[in-house]
Amino acid sequence: MKFNLKVYCEKTRLKDIREFITEKLKAYVHDDLEINQMVLAVDEICANLIIHSNYCNANEAINLEVFVEKDGVTFEISDEGEKFDIKKYKEPSIQEVVQTKKKGGIGLMLVRRIMDKVEFTNKEEKNTCILHKRFKSE
Repeated sequence: MKFNLKVYCEKTRLKDIREFITEKLKAYVHDDLEINQMVLAVDEICANLIIHSNYCNANEAINLEVFVEKDGVTFEISDEGEKFDIKKYKEPSIQEVVQTKKKGGIGLMLVRRIMDKVEFTNKEEKNTCILHKRFKSE
């Protein structure tokens, strides 16, 4: 099954994304914790794209595609904003974040712990983040 949502790059639209994912996954996933974790991971990526890649420019948009299969789900989140180079990303240590009382910077680390696989691609003007999650066996 495939679902699609396009939202403009405004922080207020993150609520729409969370509601969309929750609604679509409820038909396939019966564990609320598992749904909430996936919603959190997608929300974090979308927030980063809206804020850091598109600078909250309401003239820009991100596209979210959700592919649900019997054993898992794939989220493809794409935009045409500033590209994110995963090779330059250095995961902070939790100790460093706590000591410096730094706000932010741990979102991608959290996404990597929730999802089974996280990929970033850049082709021409399109940036895509692909998140894979296998469903828990019941």
